[in-house]
Amino acid sequence: MRIVIDTNFLISATQWDYSISHKLLKKLIMNETEIFTTKEILEEFTEVLKRDFKYNEEEIDDIIKIVLQFVTLVTPIKKIDVVKDDADDNKIIECAVESNAKYIISYDKHLLNLGEYLGIKIIRPEEAFGIA
Repeated sequence: MRIVIDTNFLISATQWDYSISHKLLKKLIMNETEIFTTKEILEEFTEVLKRDFKYNEEEIDDIIKIVLQFVTLVTPIKKIDVVKDDADDNKIIECAVESNAKYIISYDKHLLNLGEYLGIKIIRPEEAFGIA
């Protein structure tokens, strides 16, 4: 199965060991699920780690190295503009389209409100346990 995880999922999965996202990520990795992201998503993740968690550059580099062990980077070719309330979220859709993902796993309300795009289902981590 091919999935895309967004920044808020990555934050929850990497910063709270007992979170639903952390447990789901472990399950996805154990099941050898293909997990995709982009350079832009990782840049946003880095920004949040620095701003909200006060990590220094070395700590962030260590976290990114771990993340890169279980994700595949793609470079979206097609620009998509479907998330009108938060244009930054379009990068998640672009990643999913480029990687031919079946699901986007997110807590983001703008993505969740979209529900689906081109057959790609957008679901919360709690829902993803049933498909993982």
